[in-house]
Amino acid sequence: MNIHEYQAKALLKSYGAPVAEGVAIFSADEAEAAAKKLPGPLYVVKSQIHAGGRGKGKFKELSADAKGGVRLAFSIDEAQAHAKEMLGNTLVTAQTGPAGKQVNRLYIEDGADIDRELYLSLLVDRSVGQIAFVVSTEGGMDIEAVAHDTPEKIVNVAINPEAGVTEADLAKLTSALKLEGEAKADAEKLFPILYKAFVEKDMSLLEINPLIVMKNGRMRVLDAKVSFDGNALFRHDDIRALRDETEEDAKEIEASKWDLAYVALDGNIGCMVNGAGLAMATMDIIKLYGKEPANFCDVGGGAGKEKVAAAFKIITADPKVEGILVNIFGGIMKCDVIAEGVVAAVQEVGLKVPLVVRLEGTNVELGKKILNESGLAITAADDLDDAAKKIVAAING
Repeated sequence: MNIHEYQAKALLKSYGAPVAEGVAIFSADEAEAAAKKLPGPLYVVKSQIHAGGRGKGKFKELSADAKGGVRLAFSIDEAQAHAKEMLGNTLVTAQTGPAGKQVNRLYIEDGADIDRELYLSLLVDRSVGQIAFVVSTEGGMDIEAVAHDTPEKIVNVAINPEAGVTEADLAKLTSALKLEGEAKADAEKLFPILYKAFVEKDMSLLEINPLIVMKNGRMRVLDAKVSFDGNALFRHDDIRALRDETEEDAKEIEASKWDLAYVALDGNIGCMVNGAGLAMATMDIIKLYGKEPANFCDVGGGAGKEKVAAAFKIITADPKVEGILVNIFGGIMKCDVIAEGVVAAVQEVGLKVPLVVRLEGTNVELGKKILNESGLAITAADDLDDAAKKIVAAING
C-alpha cells in the first residue's frame, strides 16, 4: 500500500525526522489559509499523487510550457494561483504512464535554502535477507539516470537485524554521502530513526529524494515516498486509515476485498491462475506468442466457488480484455471448484470474448465434465503451450 508524501512526512516526523512545515489542501479555496500558516516567503506547492517524477511532469489540460507538478511560489497569491491551476487536472509523469493521474490534493510546504541534494532509501535486500540503506551523493529527480550511467555513485549498506544501525554502519553511510559537521551529526540521528520507522511500520520501501543539506548546514527530509507490506496491514490500523482508493485501480480494490492477488496490466489477455509462479509462466508464454497479459491474477490454493467467480468478474470488467485464459494446476485447489466458479460467473455476467481453459491435477476430469456440459463457448486446452496458442489464435481471428 502506498501513501501520499504529506502522510509519509507526518509519519516520519512522529519518529523525530526533520521535515519542513506543510499543510495538505483539497480545494484551491484552502490555499491562502494554508500558506498563511507557514513562515514563507518561499512556498512549495506539490501535487499529491502516487507517482514519482512530479516536478518534471506535465498537465494534460495545460499548455506544453506550463510548469510541472511541483512549483515554487514567492507569495501567497502565487501559491493560490498554482493551486487553482493544478487541482483537478491530470498530471502525466514518467511513472504514471500516458493516462496520468488526476491531482485531487496538494501539499503546500515551507521552502528551504538547499546546498546539497542527496538520495536515500531503505528497502528489503533479498539477496542478503536484510533491510538495506541505498544512498548516493547524486540526489534529485534524475536518480534513475545515475543508477544507469554511474552505478558506482550508489552505495548499499545492509543492516544486521540483531544489531540494528551500528556506529560502523553510520560511518559507511555518512562517508558515502560526504557529510561533515552538523549535517553529519543530523544524519547520525536520522538514519536510526528511519530504520526504526521502517521496521515498526512494516514498510517495503522508504525513499527520500532528495534528502537535503541546507545552507545552514542542517539536514532535512525534502520528499518522502513510502510503501507498506500489504500482508502486514492487519496490525496497523493507523496506516490502513491513510489509504487513498482514488489512487488505486478499481479492479485491484475489488480484488483486495476477496483477498485475490491481482495486478492490472496493459495487455489484452485476461489471466486467472492459481499460484504466483504459474501465473508468471502464463504471462511469459502469452508474450512469447505475441500478445500481452491484461493482469496478474492468482486465486490462490484454497479459493472457493464464490472467490473464483469474483476473480472472473473482475477480469471481464476490464474493457481492454479481448480474451481470457484460465490456467489451473489442481493441488489444494480442485479443478471442479474452478470450473464451477467459471461457469457461475459466465452465467451471471455473460461471455463476450474468447475463453480458453486449461485444467490439470486434482479432480481434473470432473472439472472438464462441468465445463463441457455447461453449454458455454469454452475452448479446452491440453497444456499451457496449447492454451496460449489457442487464446492468441482466437483473438487474432
